[in-house]
Amino acid sequence: MSWTGTGHERRGYHHGNLREALIEAALALIAELGPSGFTVAEAARRAGVSPAAPYRHFRDAEALLAEIALRGFERFTTALARSWQDGKPDPLRAFENLGRAYLAFARDEPALYAAMFETRIDFANYPSLQVASDRAFAILREASERLAATLPPAKRPPALMIALHVWAMAHGIASLFGRGDAGRQLPMSPEELLEAGILLYLQSLGLAGGQGPQK
Repeated sequence: MSWTGTGHERRGYHHGNLREALIEAALALIAELGPSGFTVAEAARRAGVSPAAPYRHFRDAEALLAEIALRGFERFTTALARSWQDGKPDPLRAFENLGRAYLAFARDEPALYAAMFETRIDFANYPSLQVASDRAFAILREASERLAATLPPAKRPPALMIALHVWAMAHGIASLFGRGDAGRQLPMSPEELLEAGILLYLQSLGLAGGQGPQK
């Protein structure tokens, strides 16, 4: 589900699940205005309830954003796991698929992505959110471990280092070029840019046909 459209506005909340109606309204606001443009009062207005009504379910704006981010990380984890497929058909190709899935999520779910990475939520206050975030990163770390294991033990780079470097690369490209609102022109697609960057990086470690660092 994508929330990029600017014409989406809930006409009023009449019955059913107010919690879900507020989350829907908040997602639409984030998609249109970004996290900084989101307010609980406006989410309540779009849901058709009083400004005080949201506080029956969320203690403040951060709590509402944390719930959205939690759902985002859960979907993100599912998307990454599906693309990784336990390293099939081979770890290198599956690793490349992981990068493409990262960019696809940022492009297709910009409101969720923004709530996950562009808000100043204190994860320490939301243990379930921290757990969900860790699960997503764990897939990238597992993929890095599987790749590193293809080298002799003495030549294996730290899997955590690989995971952090590739995560930073994917996140940077997603933020700069892989979002629907980026408005930047490139001679190659964000997917091609990430694939080339990952390949060069892995080759420098001897993980994709390269010679690795010379001593």
